[in-house]
Amino acid sequence: MRKLLILAELTFTITGLLIYSGAILYLVLSGGVQEDESVTFDSSLIRIINLLLYIVTLFLLVLRWRKTLYVLSQDKFIISIIILLPIFSLLWSFEPATTLKNGFTLFGSSLFGIYLATRYTLKEQLQLLALAFSIQILLSFVFAVALPKYGVMGGNHQGKWRGVFHHKNVLGARMVVSSIIFLLLGHNVKNKRIFIWATFALSFFILLRAASSSALVTLVIMIFAFYLFQTFRWSYQIMIPSLIAITTIGEGLYFFLSSNAGALFDAIGKDATLTGRTDLWPLVIDMIRKQPWLGYGFGGFWQGLNGESAYILRGVGWPVTHPHNGFLAIWLDLGLLGLLIFLLGFLRAYIKAIALLRFSKTAEAMWPILYLTYVVLSNLTESTLLESNRITWVLYVAVALSLQIASVNPIKKSGNFFNKVEFMQD
Repeated sequence: MRKLLILAELTFTITGLLIYSGAILYLVLSGGVQEDESVTFDSSLIRIINLLLYIVTLFLLVLRWRKTLYVLSQDKFIISIIILLPIFSLLWSFEPATTLKNGFTLFGSSLFGIYLATRYTLKEQLQLLALAFSIQILLSFVFAVALPKYGVMGGNHQGKWRGVFHHKNVLGARMVVSSIIFLLLGHNVKNKRIFIWATFALSFFILLRAASSSALVTLVIMIFAFYLFQTFRWSYQIMIPSLIAITTIGEGLYFFLSSNAGALFDAIGKDATLTGRTDLWPLVIDMIRKQPWLGYGFGGFWQGLNGESAYILRGVGWPVTHPHNGFLAIWLDLGLLGLLIFLLGFLRAYIKAIALLRFSKTAEAMWPILYLTYVVLSNLTESTLLESNRITWVLYVAVALSLQIASVNPIKKSGNFFNKVEFMQD
C-alpha cells in the first residue's frame, strides 16, 4: 500500500510539472490554433485542472504542516511576494477583480513550488524534472512528426516546431531548461550517461527546429555559465585569478558585441528593436512613472484599450499584454516596493546558491545557481516572473525554498559554509 501511495504521489508530481509547463492542454483544447488565427474555445477544463492541482497540493502540504510552516518562516520574501503584496495591492488596484483572481492563482500555483521544496530534496527534484522533460521531448517529437496540425506552426512561423506547446518560443524556452538539466546530469552522473547525453542532444535539436533565436542565445550563455560556475569550486588561489581573467575577456567580448550588434542581430534573425521591445519599454517606463511606488495592483494594468494599457497599445501599434521584461512587469504591478522585495529575496537566494556550490560537489548543488541565472536571462525579454500557473515561477519558489532547507540541512556533512542545525522532520 505504501509503495502504491508513493507511486501515486510521484505521478501527481510529474503531472503537475507537465501542466505548469503549459504542455498539451491548451494546444489540444484550442484545436491546434495558429498564432494568426482567432478561435474561441472552452477553457473551463484548464481552470478545473488547475484548481484540482491547488487542492491536492494544499492537502499534501497540510500532511507535512510543521515542516511547511518552518520552511516558509525562513523566507519572508516569498511570503510577501505570493501572499501579502497581491492581497494588499487590492487596496490601490486599478482592476480589483483581476487582482483578486490573479492573486488567488499565484498563491495556488506557488503552493506547488512550496510542495516540491518541502517534499523532495534538490537531487530528487532534478530527477523529477529530467523525467518530466523527457516526456515533453518525446511528445513534442510525436506531435511535430505525426500530428503536424498541432506540433508545427503555420502563418508567419510556417514550419517551425512548437511540439506540445502553443508557440515555438515556449517550446524553445522549455528546451533551454531541459538542456541545462541534462548538461548538468551528464557531467555529474555516472549511470545512464548515454541516455542523458542523447536527451541533451534531442533537447538541442528540438530547440533548433523551433527556431527560437532568443532561446538559442540564452542556451549558449547558460552553457558558458555552467563552465564558469565550475571555477567557484576551485581553491581561492586558483579561483580569483581565473575569475579576473574571465571578467577581462568578458568585457572585451561585450565591447565587440556592442560594436557589431547590427550584424549579430541579422545573423540570428532578429532586428535591432528585439521585435519591437525597445519601442515598447520606454512606453512602459512612462506608465511606471505615473505609479512608481505601489504600481497598478497585481494584474491591474493590462486591460486592453479599456485601461491604462491603452496608452501603450496605441503607441506600439500591436497587441501587447505584458512588457516583455519580468522586472518591469513586477514594477508595473507592485511598484518599486514589490520590485525591491523580489530583488532582495532573489539576491539572498543567489548568495546561498553560490555558497552551496562551493560547499558541495554534487550535480544538485549547481542546479540552484544555474536556474536563478536562467530566470534573470529569460526575463530580460519575456515576463515570466510572478506569472500564475507557469513553471518558471513554480521552480523559482522551489529553488529559493530548497536553498533555505539546504542552509540548515546540508547536502554533505562537511565544511562550514552553513550553520548545521538539525532540521525538523516530517
